[in-house]
Amino acid sequence: MGSADYAYPTAANLECAHRVAIPPPQPFVKSLKYSLKETFFPDDPLRQFKNQPPSKKLILGLQYFFPIFEWAPRYTFQFLKADLISGITIASLAIPQGISYAKLANLPPILGLYSSFIPPLIYAMMGSSKDLAVGTVAVASLLIGSMLGKEVNATENPKLYLHLAFTATFFAGVVQASLGVLRLGFIVDFLSHATIVGFMAGAATVVCLQQLKGILGLEHFTHATDIVSVMRSVFSQTHEWRWESGVLGCGFLFFLLITRYFSKRQPKFFWVSAMAPLTSVILGSLLVYLTHAEKHGVQVIGQLKKGLNPLSFEDLVFVSPHLTTAIKTGLITGVIALAEGIAVGRSFAMFKNYHIDGNKEMIAIGTMNIVGSCTSCYLTTGPFSRSAVNYNAGCKTAVSNIVMAIAVMFTLLLLTPLFHYTPLVVLAAIIISAMLGLIDYEAAIHLWNIDKFDFVVCMSAYLGVVFGSVEIGLVVAVAISVLRLLLFVARPRTFVLGNIPNSMIYRNVEQYTNTNNVPRILILEIDAPIYFANAGYLRERIARWIDEEEDRIKSTGEPSLQYVILNLSAVGNIDTSGISMLDEVKKITDRRGLQLVLANPGSEVMKKLNKGKFIEAIGQEWIYLTVGRGCWSLQFHDSHRKTKRQER
Repeated sequence: MGSADYAYPTAANLECAHRVAIPPPQPFVKSLKYSLKETFFPDDPLRQFKNQPPSKKLILGLQYFFPIFEWAPRYTFQFLKADLISGITIASLAIPQGISYAKLANLPPILGLYSSFIPPLIYAMMGSSKDLAVGTVAVASLLIGSMLGKEVNATENPKLYLHLAFTATFFAGVVQASLGVLRLGFIVDFLSHATIVGFMAGAATVVCLQQLKGILGLEHFTHATDIVSVMRSVFSQTHEWRWESGVLGCGFLFFLLITRYFSKRQPKFFWVSAMAPLTSVILGSLLVYLTHAEKHGVQVIGQLKKGLNPLSFEDLVFVSPHLTTAIKTGLITGVIALAEGIAVGRSFAMFKNYHIDGNKEMIAIGTMNIVGSCTSCYLTTGPFSRSAVNYNAGCKTAVSNIVMAIAVMFTLLLLTPLFHYTPLVVLAAIIISAMLGLIDYEAAIHLWNIDKFDFVVCMSAYLGVVFGSVEIGLVVAVAISVLRLLLFVARPRTFVLGNIPNSMIYRNVEQYTNTNNVPRILILEIDAPIYFANAGYLRERIARWIDEEEDRIKSTGEPSLQYVILNLSAVGNIDTSGISMLDEVKKITDRRGLQLVLANPGSEVMKKLNKGKFIEAIGQEWIYLTVGRGCWSLQFHDSHRKTKRQER
């Protein structure tokens, strides 16, 4: 190396300059406390309570669990005007969607209205998102319908089915709230973006296919959700297809899609798309009423009971032989609904540049589902479509949810008889138009262009849902995602570093082709923590790198290899298996007459290497702050020894 390549320190301060300090030992209890705090309380929620009088702590505690006490004192009339418009707008969407999604879950339509009354009030008090509009969602409704439908027939035993739906909602709320209280929100992160894209698209496809029952006016339909069973059920009943129902359904579906297309092209007319479902319900009901289409094969909702939510606490089933099914349904639907709600809330919070607490959101969503299960509601969360309308309508706070709930309350008290003639085919068209927005093919193409493995995860989820079931698709996608995570841990990347000319910077030789090899030195970088899962692989890979470097040197006639530097910059932690692996690597280098050198080990790694006596074995003089410092120092010592030999 020429002198232009490096910035040389003086020989006097060389020895102290390259030393890597060993952190002072920490008591085990203190280290454990720190690790647990960073795992479960990275946001340190208790910091605001420090050094505060008891009265202030009480107020802060109320504001923490009920954010409405924090922003309500600052609420203004301008906010109220904006929230009134937003609340009325999302109510016009929530009413037809609630009825539609309840039918999708094989539940009485009135439950969709019940579920848009109580839960939004709870969330308005406890939620931290300004934009999330609470209500029922299609995917959770489909899950409830398919999972409970395998055990209990909703037509033959509607009372037991209804009670199991309430029980599943209760357990979903318990799971959601528990994740928030125990600070286990990171579990939801195992549902990767690719998994959610594929799962949502698959569920949307299945939901759309199942609406063929309503579009074609079929009375008997399969309870299975896979595409093969649905298509077999549709085409085995061609003699029962109703052309009146089909024409009506296609007409309203076309109307809904046109209004959504118009609203996308003209964002200021977002309300056109938002009002379209309610408009379809009104027009469809008038059409049926005036033409008596219900007598010609067009199925209608029928009588809806007037009045507010009846209590359903006594309807929860805790001793039924179907309890296991209710718990499993609650667990799966609860996690899916939680992932959707938090993802939607974070997305709109990012647009408006404010922060929402994921754990507080879990507590809020879980609480509203627990309360909802006791007041004749089924599973709710923050659906994207309704929240997008709320955002575009200019909502300022969660008061828009309160306005929506009040609008639904008046509907329950006064307007439910008007839905008697609402045709089911209109509800099917509303569901299909909403579901088409969940099939995000552009996101799938984006995954293909960036990461083929993520695309495989996405398609696995999609195909699993479409050709198997919602549960199979979810399990397959999560399993593949976890497998990929394990592969990252078990097979970390290692690569050779070279020197960028005229600098002390060392980079991957495959990424930077203009790098120079350092004579007599092999520099390797390990790109992950060293654990028992990858220790054996890393030992073999390092030995192979050494073999390949020695073969290269023999073929080129360069000076023989003398040092192996392991750059540990990316190694955040190491366990006892990793320390044993380094011991074995040292033995390998010793047998070959090479010197093992470490560069830039972190504090946690240094502590464990010191306790494991590895630093004593290798010698602290062979541990350097940086790769550049190590290379210069090694070459300086080689040059110094060569000069000594020449003088002798």
